[in-house]
Amino acid sequence: MIALLSIALRRAEPEQAIFVGEWVVRYSALLRGCQHGVVILAILVSGFFLCSTLANRYHHWEQDRVVQVAHTVAGLRLEQAAPQVRYVIEEPYTYTTTIKGKPVQIKDTRQINRWLALSSSDIEVKIDQIPNLQDHRNNYRIDFAADYKVTNSLAEAEELFFEVRKPYSYSLLQDFRVEREGERLKPTNPGNYSFPLRLEPGQSTSFRVTYQAQGGPRWIYTAGRELVSNFRLTVQTNFPKADFASGIAPTETSVEGKTTVFTWRFDDNVSVLNPFGVFTATDPVRNTGVIPRLLLLAPGLFLWWLLLLYLSVPLHLRNVMIAGGIFFACLLTLTYLSRVMNPQLAWTGISLVLLVLVWGLGKTRYTSSAAVVCTIAGAILPVFGLLVPYSGLTLSLAGLLSTVWLAVRNWYGLWQFNLAD
Repeated sequence: MIALLSIALRRAEPEQAIFVGEWVVRYSALLRGCQHGVVILAILVSGFFLCSTLANRYHHWEQDRVVQVAHTVAGLRLEQAAPQVRYVIEEPYTYTTTIKGKPVQIKDTRQINRWLALSSSDIEVKIDQIPNLQDHRNNYRIDFAADYKVTNSLAEAEELFFEVRKPYSYSLLQDFRVEREGERLKPTNPGNYSFPLRLEPGQSTSFRVTYQAQGGPRWIYTAGRELVSNFRLTVQTNFPKADFASGIAPTETSVEGKTTVFTWRFDDNVSVLNPFGVFTATDPVRNTGVIPRLLLLAPGLFLWWLLLLYLSVPLHLRNVMIAGGIFFACLLTLTYLSRVMNPQLAWTGISLVLLVLVWGLGKTRYTSSAAVVCTIAGAILPVFGLLVPYSGLTLSLAGLLSTVWLAVRNWYGLWQFNLAD
């Protein structure tokens, strides 16, 4: 159509030629605008599908990393319950039964279990962390030694039972020993660690429990929600990042290299609802979802940057295609670099490369400088705004810089026009 109009323009009268020439110029500008719009639309559509795919993959990669971190400390906890001192009393009670169709009350006695509190508890635990090659977890190896003191606080002599429980959820238990006054005790039935003893009122005796065990990456000692007195628990962890669990802060904590010693000490009686515990703290996985959000908003950022470029420098169709390719290539690079390094640091290096490439969009130093300012205000700062925690402040500064630059650009253009007049 433009070629036909150009041929007609040669044969037209001067006045008609001026009119037709203006129409041809406007039609050519409209056609170029349509071409730019089609190219921009194609870049936006392809960029959206690229960024949405990258956002989906990055999201799954982040979730897999969270699962891997959680897997290293997952598993059943290795729990040790405090021993109990039990005694039996006979209690009379009355119940009603039917004899020959008539209700009859019968008096009888029944045995009821009662418990005594331990006089003192002195527990020492050493924990080593060992890797489990089968499930890639860090299991614990426990060296447990505890001294307990039992005192008959009743008014008369009673037959007491010192009952010890094996640890729960262990994968290996060895050298489980119970000693009384230095003499090893053997259970009456296999697996039943209930040892009878008879103490006079006010009489005391001591027991020692030792064993070695392996289990999950958490160790717990529970007092069974009973009153404890003269209690001391010392846990020595021979690995880094050890921390106390269950919210009961230790009374003393000392750190020497990779060894951390937690001490819980209660001289008077105390009631403990939560158990004492130790676990391995992991590095927190921070700022998840930042890169996927940035990738989903990338087409909007590209339009922001392209609008500034159109209002600042003359852009040909080839320049628009190059700018779109550079922008999404930089985001693709950021996506994979952020997996191995800090995203802000990665974008800083990518921004320097982007500024060098954008410098070539201008034919003069002025237009090149304008393209650099547009890139900083429309691409670099908005991406930084979506990477840092203070995203609202950074995006506001980027928007302010964009409007200030357009105002300065317009003022400079008007000054040049007046100077030419």
